[in-house]
Amino acid sequence: MQTIRYELIAAAGGQVAQITFDQAGSSVNTMCRQWQEELGQVTALVLADRDRLGAALKGLVLASAKSSFFAGADLKATMRLTPADAPAAFGEIERMKKHFRTLETLGIPVVACLNGAALGGGWEVALIAHYRIAVDDANIRLGLPEVTLGLMPGATGVTKMTRLLGLMGAQPYLLEGRLLSPAEALQLQLVHELVATPEQLLPAALACIAAHPQSAQPWDGKNYAMPGGSPASPALANALAVAPAQLKKTTRGRHPAPEAVLAAMVEGALVDYDTALRIESRYLARLMTGPVARNMINTFFFDLNAIRSGKSRPAGSPRFQPAKVGILGAGMMGAGIAWAQASRGIATVLQDLSLEKADGGKAYSARLAQARVGQGRMTPQAQQALLARITATADVADLAGCELIIEAVFENRALKAQVTRAAEPQLAPGGFFASNTSTLPITGLAQASARPGKFIGIHFFSPVDKMKLVEIIRGQATDDDTVARAFDYVQALGKVPIVVNDARGFYTSRTFGTMVMEGAAMLGEGLPAPVIENAALQAGLPVGPLALLDETALTLSVHVLEQTRADHAAAGTGYSATPGESLVERMVKELRRPGRAGGGGFYDYPAGAKKQLWPELRRLFEKPGLAWSVPEIQDRLLYRQAIETARCLAEGVLTSVSDANIGSIFGIGFPAWTGGAMQFIYGTGIEPFLRRAQELAQRHGAGFAVDAPLRQVIERHQPVY
Repeated sequence: MQTIRYELIAAAGGQVAQITFDQAGSSVNTMCRQWQEELGQVTALVLADRDRLGAALKGLVLASAKSSFFAGADLKATMRLTPADAPAAFGEIERMKKHFRTLETLGIPVVACLNGAALGGGWEVALIAHYRIAVDDANIRLGLPEVTLGLMPGATGVTKMTRLLGLMGAQPYLLEGRLLSPAEALQLQLVHELVATPEQLLPAALACIAAHPQSAQPWDGKNYAMPGGSPASPALANALAVAPAQLKKTTRGRHPAPEAVLAAMVEGALVDYDTALRIESRYLARLMTGPVARNMINTFFFDLNAIRSGKSRPAGSPRFQPAKVGILGAGMMGAGIAWAQASRGIATVLQDLSLEKADGGKAYSARLAQARVGQGRMTPQAQQALLARITATADVADLAGCELIIEAVFENRALKAQVTRAAEPQLAPGGFFASNTSTLPITGLAQASARPGKFIGIHFFSPVDKMKLVEIIRGQATDDDTVARAFDYVQALGKVPIVVNDARGFYTSRTFGTMVMEGAAMLGEGLPAPVIENAALQAGLPVGPLALLDETALTLSVHVLEQTRADHAAAGTGYSATPGESLVERMVKELRRPGRAGGGGFYDYPAGAKKQLWPELRRLFEKPGLAWSVPEIQDRLLYRQAIETARCLAEGVLTSVSDANIGSIFGIGFPAWTGGAMQFIYGTGIEPFLRRAQELAQRHGAGFAVDAPLRQVIERHQPVY
């Protein structure tokens, strides 16, 4: 066998069978087709030895020869499935479960030795065992993250976790994909014993077998009762009655996996174990052959892993581990960056024009830390240590020795140039300088630097403590070593870096701008504002375009527009504002509605009450009797971003589809069910997407136009699995 080794061990007063997972040519074990076939073979071997040895076969051990226990399903094979493959997929799932069931009903104790991670299908393999022993390592992760990939745990995971923890207790681990450390799993009795080293696993397993000669799964016992009660119990019935509606409110009906998980949990809890497994298989077969799973696996597994492994990082530079980093500007962004650094052990110098402003920025970290202390997520000692890492100052000289200095001041070229010239000399030898600008081209800002090769853009997103993405922008003069060190710095913060080339708005701000301005344009055309906002939410966007414009400040959009006009004028070219830009400019300059920070924009923000759309929008813009449709609105918002993303790829602003997909989801809130802006094109199908884009271009302008060269770029980057 190529994926499994089988042997008998003399132990426990007889023989113990050991199945060791060891997939040839792979660093991890997966449920590849070869493994599925060999699982049937090894199950037959165990049955034959049980019949041959009788009572002398004392137990079965499940182990791994890899550094992890088991990684789960073969996702590349899943990516190739289509809806037509659902019946065959159902059959394969059922055959695998039959082997699982055979092994756990042998009448002998089965023990799993968890030497490392057991995720997804890997945790379901571990659940074959009656006893699970794990290495006590806080870095090991156990659990079922399938829902985050548009899938569900369908190889007994839903059925077993529900029967082990109950309908309510299992929900975080099934509906949210929450993972566990071995110690946390021990508290829930999902793991039964911890050992200090991998070498101690087998002796502990053999001791367990000797101590428990008769073993069975809990649900196979006569007196089994589901923890917390069945769906029919009054305590659960009311909660379960509203659960689907609550879930739909969260998913907007765009994520079938959580809904399938909930259905399988409840339906399975009403029937016997074997019937519950069939219910689970049917739901999984439908999910794994559907488009949402394909989109999400592509992006949240393959694209995200490509970025994390350094696909966008220039090769050849040694790894950079920042020790001391300076920040210019203690406003919202600077304060957030200070927290991100200090919470990861990096000494931080937070400098502003006055000590009062700098202290105000440090106070932001104090508030965040205090909240975590109150939640039990941080000790008071850790809070004190974190705050001690932040030096608030008004003296530029305190930046001396910083390996990196990041300016996070107002979006004004002259101001950024001034602080760059003042702070750059304080860098340690070999240090580099970064701008946190969200729109201004890095090449232009680097003109204020004495070393443009060591000048780069590091664009954080607000709020920094919550947003995972950081956009690294390479200027025309930025050298590879600086890009590599910026990449390492972002990863040291525990965030996800994408690398883009310099252009106005880079990738994220440029593409985000097209979407919010499309929303403003629709308002200007006479569409009702509530329809625009709700259609966006139903498409899976986290916030409507008008609300987003308010949050980012309409005045900022006008400032960017004015800067764009000035830049074009300086270059001897004119610039015509888009319909959306013109409407936003009117909101600010004529209607005096600057956005949320200024008291109100498209929305009103009454004190102590929920925000609401400004009533005057209806009188000023809405056209009664105007024909509109929700699908058309949603297509305008999604297609506009996808096409702009493809343009960024064609222009070399983006250099990979992985950066495009991850950047669009983590940076600008493109709906996760699509797999990102480029995967939205591929998931729709290139030909259907282009036909729809042409229809939108004819009705709504050149922003939706896809010419022949752009089509070629889209086709050239299509992923193949």
